[in-house]
Amino acid sequence: MKRVLPILLLVLFLSSCAPVLRKDLMQAGSTAVPFARMQETPLLYKGNLYILGGRIIRTRNTAEGSLIEAIYVPVDSNGYLKEYQRTSQIRFLALLPKNRGFLDPEIYRKGREVTVAGEFTEIRMGKIDEVDYPYPLFTIVELHLWEEQQYRPPPYSPWYAPYPYYYSPYSYPYPRWWDDPFWRYRHPYWWW
Repeated sequence: MKRVLPILLLVLFLSSCAPVLRKDLMQAGSTAVPFARMQETPLLYKGNLYILGGRIIRTRNTAEGSLIEAIYVPVDSNGYLKEYQRTSQIRFLALLPKNRGFLDPEIYRKGREVTVAGEFTEIRMGKIDEVDYPYPLFTIVELHLWEEQQYRPPPYSPWYAPYPYYYSPYSYPYPRWWDDPFWRYRHPYWWW
């Protein structure tokens, strides 16, 4: 047992900071995406590999393949989305070619977050409502869909009421316990 424990701790330590995408892609790709320069000279950046995160706006399946429209979110060196920079004005398109698979729009729906390793292809003109918008288009090399974050409020402790005594509907300090036979179960702090 003494020999196994250090090995298990080492494996746990090494796997705790694993990158989201393949290690070779993380090393070859750049997390600093020069969107402004891409729009000026797209041919200069064509074929470069970038690691970028995003919040999905919509997913469509076209003749080319599955196309994700997302709002850009910067990523760190391991591909994790940066928490403090989730408000961005930049949108991008990520294309998974038809011969490489299919992205179900119900799974890759609005609000989900992704990390994409993609090669820059071109600037494609699109529309946001009635306004023309130049979308940078990336061809997906690898894609990671993040789990949905669901807020669950913490449960109330069974030993305490969910509010302090001064929020009680009864006048302090003597509640009308004779009105309700279950009062002592809803207000356990009065009879402990």
